[in-house]
Amino acid sequence: MSISISPVTDTTNVDPAELAKFSDLAHRWWDTESEFRPLHQINPLRLDWINNIAPLAGQRVLDIGCGGGILTDAMARKGAHALGIDLATKSLKVAQLHALEAQTPRVQYREISAEALAAEQPGNFDVVTCMEMLEHVPDPASIVRACSALVKPGGWVFFSTVNRSPKAFAFAILGAEYILNLLPRGTHEYAKFIRPSELAGWARHADLDLQHTRGLSYNPITRHYAMGSDTSVNYLLATQKAFV
Repeated sequence: MSISISPVTDTTNVDPAELAKFSDLAHRWWDTESEFRPLHQINPLRLDWINNIAPLAGQRVLDIGCGGGILTDAMARKGAHALGIDLATKSLKVAQLHALEAQTPRVQYREISAEALAAEQPGNFDVVTCMEMLEHVPDPASIVRACSALVKPGGWVFFSTVNRSPKAFAFAILGAEYILNLLPRGTHEYAKFIRPSELAGWARHADLDLQHTRGLSYNPITRHYAMGSDTSVNYLLATQKAFV
């Protein structure tokens, strides 16, 4: 197991308020009944979806915006050589501590931006994931370009974010934050939500070909999440780097 925290080398594309928001909650990342309960619930769904498209065993995988390492850790346990990066120091320390306590193999964490890592290690990863992160940065298109630079030709880049739609406002903000209390109030800003067509356009301009689209929905009665065809609120895109 290799785990390290490296100094931040680029903080241009970051919202300090967003970093502070998640830093304040960092100690609760691995509490499955905390504010991060939804991430723990959807993690098996997104992990299986990723692994079915791009089998992770033996692959060099990068998780951008890894937070406390929920997905990074799971991908490493699937056999990947996983690197998680984030700019929230406290969250990375939580990820580091969990990996040590759980003895997670083949996992590493670094405090570095996607853009800086792309300049350092272009074309060095078989799979790149960027989940629930694009709606929290000032320039999401820059992250998409960095993802493309980081993945090998023919490699896979997976995104998940929230659609900018009336239904998303009702479900992801009013419902999740104010009625059901699934997320802390202020977790999301509607103006930062991203339509699938916008994300697909950024991917296309970054030489990432859209291959698969899935939606993620929540049933408040059963309190379970499911993947399906409805992309009006939460959605995931699987893209593949074009061969030069």
